[in-house]
Amino acid sequence: MAMENFKQFLFALSAAVSVGFVSTIFVLRWVFYFKEGLAWDGELAEFNWHPVLIVTGFICMQGIAIVVYRLPWTWKCSKLMMKFIHAGLNILAFIFAVISLVAVFDFHNAQNIPNMYSLHSWVGLAAVILYSLQLVLGVCIYLIPITPIYLRAAFMPLHVYSGLFIFASVITTALMGITEKLIFGLKYPKYKDSPPEANFVNVLGVLIVVFGAIILWIATRPSWKRPSEQVLRSLPTYGDGSAGTKMGTALSQQTDPIDPEGNGDARRRSGKLEDSGQVN
Repeated sequence: MAMENFKQFLFALSAAVSVGFVSTIFVLRWVFYFKEGLAWDGELAEFNWHPVLIVTGFICMQGIAIVVYRLPWTWKCSKLMMKFIHAGLNILAFIFAVISLVAVFDFHNAQNIPNMYSLHSWVGLAAVILYSLQLVLGVCIYLIPITPIYLRAAFMPLHVYSGLFIFASVITTALMGITEKLIFGLKYPKYKDSPPEANFVNVLGVLIVVFGAIILWIATRPSWKRPSEQVLRSLPTYGDGSAGTKMGTALSQQTDPIDPEGNGDARRRSGKLEDSGQVN
């Protein structure tokens, strides 16, 4: 099946995966080279679990969960299976976030450091709480078969908006946390003197922003939405490539009030594409 601007999608997806992978390498390099590594002993090494789990889980894994519906090679999978994959990735990201919070609170208590005094901690805890509510409501509304269709349709815009809002909030919180850690953690030389660690971690912050920007771009492109199940079931596979043409025509005509991604299954085309029925 053809996707409009497939090459652009593939480039954006490859860029997101690459930047996310490099971000993970950077955060591991930070804690193992510039810090004391990882441990669970009430010392700084325990705190280091916080940035590692936030970057790898709460940011990178959540980002992939957001765009998993857009992968065209998964369009042959059932909608229900993709819902479980989407929910599973988000649950794993939530587990990573909870463990990272436990590490921070345990470290603070062991070192007699006050909890919840900074803006970073306020926004971060709020993001985790909202994320948990998003998970609970998403599972109850979209994975329980008895949920009324009208309720799913009514909740979908909020589900989509809150998911993107929480993702952006997590990235913002991570940037605040990185800056806070560098300011308090760097003594000789200080953060303002731009030591190697400061520059290295600043690059990590830029990578996180780039990753978030690409994920949001992929998630908000109407032409990259997963087609409706009606369209997918109605299209046979043709050796001459006419399946892509037929799908382009069908997508411009069909609508479905419920989309597993939350963006509506009907894919809107430009006037030229609608007239020709072609898909790039």
